[in-house]
Amino acid sequence: MDVNTMKRTAGIEACDWVLGGMSVGLGTGSTVAHTVIELGRRVREEGLDIVGVPTSIATMELAAEVGIPLTSLSHAGQLDLVIDGTDEYDPQFTLIKGGGGALTREKVVAQSSKGMVVVADFRKRVDVLGAFPLPVEVINFEWMRTMERLSEICPGAVTIRGGKTPFVTDNGGLILDCEFGPRITQASALESEILSIAGVVEVGLFCGLCDVVVLADEDSVVTSVRPDSRLSA
Repeated sequence: MDVNTMKRTAGIEACDWVLGGMSVGLGTGSTVAHTVIELGRRVREEGLDIVGVPTSIATMELAAEVGIPLTSLSHAGQLDLVIDGTDEYDPQFTLIKGGGGALTREKVVAQSSKGMVVVADFRKRVDVLGAFPLPVEVINFEWMRTMERLSEICPGAVTIRGGKTPFVTDNGGLILDCEFGPRITQASALESEILSIAGVVEVGLFCGLCDVVVLADEDSVVTSVRPDSRLSA
């Protein structure tokens, strides 16, 4: 399979975790977009009864377009499930997310869900996190000072996404990409250290949230379940 076919295959396979009557967090990114499209098809053609909570404006627009009923997290309360993508994941099911810039909303929804299913292609599977630059959302106010403090932690470059025309998140924040390299072995400790910096909104480390990974390889789809998963296979 080529990469786009892998993404579509994994995205569709993940839909099998969704049951009628569920409230479902809808993630952001090119892989999970296939999940949203397939769920919309099942709503329209099979009468699947779900309600979705999108993690970005782009996902909200796509879900509305394909016919998924939407609500807010404050109205839905705790969600039954969230399906999202990832930029990297390690053997402990820890994730780096935020390549699409929606990490804060994605983490809010993930922490409000009873379980998390991640869709990915084989390129996202790593032994040690960090080859993908770690995204950190920061507020606009004095962001260069926040970047300086992140540089004291990060052994590689810390850059503002978008350069001279900074990328702005759905929350009005900025993204700083931190090049740690493949050396993030204490993800929870690093997450706490970064979150302690004033000006940081959220960091793209998702620790203890992912329960299942639906992974598309070159010729198959493999589902891996975390040993202490909150979801039953």
